[in-house]
Amino acid sequence: MRVFSLRQTSRTVLLSMSASLALTLSAQAATVKPAAAQAAPTANQSGNSRLTPATSTDGIIALVNENAILKSDLVDAVVQTQARAQAAGEPIANSAQLQSEVLNALILRELQLSMVKRVGLNPDEAAINQRLAQIAQSEGLTNLSALQQRLDAAQPGSYAALRAQLIEEASIQALQQRQISNRVRISEQDIDAFLASPEAKRLNQSEYQTIHLRVPYMDDYSRLSEAQRAEALKVAEDLRNRLLAPNVDVAQAIAASQGNYPIPLQGGDTGFHKASALPTELASEITKLEVGAVSAPLVTPEGIDIIKLANKKDSDKMLIPQWHTRHILVKVDELQTDALAEQKINDLYGQLRSGADFAALASTYSDDPGSAGRGGDLDWVSEEDMVAPFEAAMKNTTVGDYSAPFKTQFGWHILKVEGTREQDVSNQYRRNMARQALYQRLAPQAKEDWLQELRAGAYIQILG
Repeated sequence: MRVFSLRQTSRTVLLSMSASLALTLSAQAATVKPAAAQAAPTANQSGNSRLTPATSTDGIIALVNENAILKSDLVDAVVQTQARAQAAGEPIANSAQLQSEVLNALILRELQLSMVKRVGLNPDEAAINQRLAQIAQSEGLTNLSALQQRLDAAQPGSYAALRAQLIEEASIQALQQRQISNRVRISEQDIDAFLASPEAKRLNQSEYQTIHLRVPYMDDYSRLSEAQRAEALKVAEDLRNRLLAPNVDVAQAIAASQGNYPIPLQGGDTGFHKASALPTELASEITKLEVGAVSAPLVTPEGIDIIKLANKKDSDKMLIPQWHTRHILVKVDELQTDALAEQKINDLYGQLRSGADFAALASTYSDDPGSAGRGGDLDWVSEEDMVAPFEAAMKNTTVGDYSAPFKTQFGWHILKVEGTREQDVSNQYRRNMARQALYQRLAPQAKEDWLQELRAGAYIQILG
């Protein structure tokens, strides 16, 4: 069972606009350094002067550079933290230490949001809408309009508050990624050393056939009673025991374990896949299993997962298709309208159809400075290297032939496919995975260091 301590609280303080909204729709966390290693709030925040909704009269509790944190902000964040701890089965009392941890998280959040504004970070609107759509789906709703209606019916302005919170969280994540990536330096020698270590074995190209089943919860996890949680775990353990049988009929196992459980059990045989294509927490479980073994029940926010490794295929090679491609680009910009660019590309297409040499036309007329000097040669291109319209045209063009004119965000193109091949990129893949593994190992400390520097360079005053 996960122990929800005050040290963990400092890393999982919920910072949304509304406690109930955060717990049921968008659990967000601000990662901070434990308060014991930071400048703590002043001593007059003692156990005898704890802020609560009943004792707090709104006012400023802290000044952070030119911004203020209100007492009500602290009260809300403490309530949310306690609710999250309660949902995890580890209640936390409203103590001076808890308030210190939560206030430190609010201060760091304020510092990061100020920096977001200074550097002009704006999250992708499509990503925000996608996150809202996921929240809507988790609530059994089919679209964002339905989510907005439900939230605003319960409390006017709740949808706008949730959206604003998601934008802030996405901005902070982008800022942290930028800052951390500037601090983490990984050399080729570091990668070589990692690949020589036992840990690198998990970067192999093995494919795993898994049976992945889930016991969904009867309600949002934070609202489940102890009896409901115990019932879900009992069903999961029964399902695990049935999966242990060799050559098990998965459908029959699900039906037998379903019993009187009110929510249909989910999942089945997911086929073969590489561990790298799975969420990290699942990949770490699967790669530890022997063929035929079944994982212990894995408690997640969505339900209790059970995984059986049905089969495994070892592979030392990772082959990907590649296309040797040339292209001619006619740009659309402030000096050349779309209509004029289209007219030029059609003229070049006519010359090709009359027998003109593709490389010669690219050298003379292409607006792509990187390839024009090489007769339009883009060398070998892999999937997802190019924008979608270019990739589609490339895949639909036979070797030795050229495409009809087509348009991308860069302008009008004609491409030619000189050849195709299957390229072994196993070594490149392993090095990229090693770099990611090293980054994940070094990033937490880099983040802590940056947050300490951010706080040390700020003006912070805690008011009694």
